[in-house]
Amino acid sequence: MGWLSLTGFLVCVVLTQAQKDPNVWGDRSAIVHLFEWKFSDIADECERFLAPNGYAGVQVSPVHENLIITSPNRPWWERYQLVSYKIYSRSGDETAFRDMVSRCNTVGVRIYVDVVLNQMSGNWPDATGQAGDTADTYNLQYPAVPYGPGDFHSQCSVDNYNDASNVRNCELVGLHDLDQSSSYVRGKMVDYLNNLVDCGVAGFRVDAAKHMWPADLEYIYSQVNDLRTDQGFASGTRPFFYQEVIDLGGEAIKGSEYTGFGRVTEFKYGAELGNAFRGNNPIKYLVNFGTGWGFLPDGDALVFVDNHDNQRGHGAGGASILTYKTAKLYKMAVAFMLAYPYGYPRVMSSFSFDTDTDQGPPQDGNGNIVSPSINSDGTCGNGWVCEHRWRQIFNMVGFRNVVAGTSVNDWWDDGNQQIAFCRGGKGFIAFNDEYNADLKQTLQTCLPAGTYCDIISGSKSNGSCTGKSVTVGSDGTGYIEILSSEDDGVLAIHADSKL
Repeated sequence: MGWLSLTGFLVCVVLTQAQKDPNVWGDRSAIVHLFEWKFSDIADECERFLAPNGYAGVQVSPVHENLIITSPNRPWWERYQLVSYKIYSRSGDETAFRDMVSRCNTVGVRIYVDVVLNQMSGNWPDATGQAGDTADTYNLQYPAVPYGPGDFHSQCSVDNYNDASNVRNCELVGLHDLDQSSSYVRGKMVDYLNNLVDCGVAGFRVDAAKHMWPADLEYIYSQVNDLRTDQGFASGTRPFFYQEVIDLGGEAIKGSEYTGFGRVTEFKYGAELGNAFRGNNPIKYLVNFGTGWGFLPDGDALVFVDNHDNQRGHGAGGASILTYKTAKLYKMAVAFMLAYPYGYPRVMSSFSFDTDTDQGPPQDGNGNIVSPSINSDGTCGNGWVCEHRWRQIFNMVGFRNVVAGTSVNDWWDDGNQQIAFCRGGKGFIAFNDEYNADLKQTLQTCLPAGTYCDIISGSKSNGSCTGKSVTVGSDGTGYIEILSSEDDGVLAIHADSKL
């Protein structure tokens, strides 16, 4: 390999590695998916809650113009039925989007956009978008882009996941499949992504990446501009790309095909974590969770307990997936995700739904999204769940920030469903996932002597603990008690929770 070609190779490696970096402030970690929130509400949330509680970024729902579907109430999935690349959705227009990004960046909360590059819409009569643009979906005419029939793959159906060509060249659930190998189509996508970069975003969640050829995506990403220095990014900073690739094993397409140029959503993570905390696989085995379980390498993985698809039974993971509907187990799983050093974590923040998995966000009679209300205890109302505001979750984001840079040590388990471990000398966490047995143990916490507030049952406030406390002796041990009857099966203390 000649000197010039070697230089080009090294530049390529640096660029692709940089595209796995979430570009966050140094003292922050964890993305929260504010599913279906309006831009103005996200901006407010960045300033009043996310920044003060150490969240690093927000994934927003798709921002492009989508089809309006009104039967009977507008479903959440209409966001994935594209009409154009204009920033115009139920969350707001481009002016509101730019204002949100700027306000969030100012307080150190990064914005990642869920971008849909695989497809436009399915077939719908009288197809009209949020911004008023129309499409002749049956004839593959999208004049607001513009796209025509020559910009799409053939109208076959994805029906064989053991055939990579079928998965990538055919239509997923009837959505018209774009041809990313076309220089014209690529150009339109790059223009869209560059407009978002110009708005100040930090990166992208790429929807349905599995249904596009890796080489096409790698090329498209390479053409996207560096992030804006006037939005707080260092010169030469690449956008963060994390790609939706559902790979539970046994199919033609592997998540590893996409890790050369961005992170990949590790769907096995939430499925196996749910299995464990549901009691199907003792949590003692989580001692080497991550690559030890055959998952993607740590630096390649975006991890989560649930997402907007599989909490509704769509996507991957099936009945093992934990959600807000199984609150005690869910809080335990999210606490483990935020305490254990594998992958980059994303917290889900939902609106409530019953049995209708198509149900859209809280909306008025005209289909306009209703803002979350904030209750006196900090939780949400108006139909919003807001898991990211649950004390047991946002305090664990703080835990993750405190223990950053440490590894797991002093693992303890009872041989079954009770575990505990330290993170260096900065944090300690214990779990009791037994249904009918208490955890009552003196354990090594790895922390200096003193009294610490448990950040799960309460917080440290005005020099005292609002929940349980743990007294750590000179030898680093402390008496840990988690009763099976308690609301939460977790106890966590860290350096900053010391009185």
